[in-house]
Amino acid sequence: MSTLLQREIKINKILSTNAEQAKALDDPARIKILQILYHAQLPTEKIVEELHKGGYKKATTTIRHHLDVLKEAGLVEIVKMQEVRGAVMKYYGTSVRILGHKLPTNFEIEYSKTIADASVRMEKIMKNISKNTASKIRKKSSTKTDMQDSDYEEHILVEIVNRAMTKVFENNGSALSQKQ
Repeated sequence: MSTLLQREIKINKILSTNAEQAKALDDPARIKILQILYHAQLPTEKIVEELHKGGYKKATTTIRHHLDVLKEAGLVEIVKMQEVRGAVMKYYGTSVRILGHKLPTNFEIEYSKTIADASVRMEKIMKNISKNTASKIRKKSSTKTDMQDSDYEEHILVEIVNRAMTKVFENNGSALSQKQ
């Protein structure tokens, strides 16, 4: 038997999610809903209008179903409820920002030096975070069986860095790109 193709796969990104969230993101309309709700709190009817503007012709009942799936996955939440003509109007919001651009084909080559430099700095930051949170992480992981996975500490560290990075972008995003 001869080998026709063989190549090494390097891990170059970490996707921090769970099965329920991944399933919820398995529909383009749901991703669009998250994009619409990024920095906006809207009722279902306004979400439907925004989806229609974007070419998604879905019924209100379908959008309600999508919102329920996203809510169960922890990707959207009800942020306000108002009484309107005897009915309750729910407003939805999200704390999730979807960045879904395709990377250029030469990304790895184009940014390899920047990635290498950043990884050296990030390693120092990650070690510091790990040192400061290790006992808290171990204490939590020893009390819950689903957290006893060997990747749990890495997952927590990735979430800490992800949320810190998100905070930087949300607070200073446009200022970061203007400093170049």
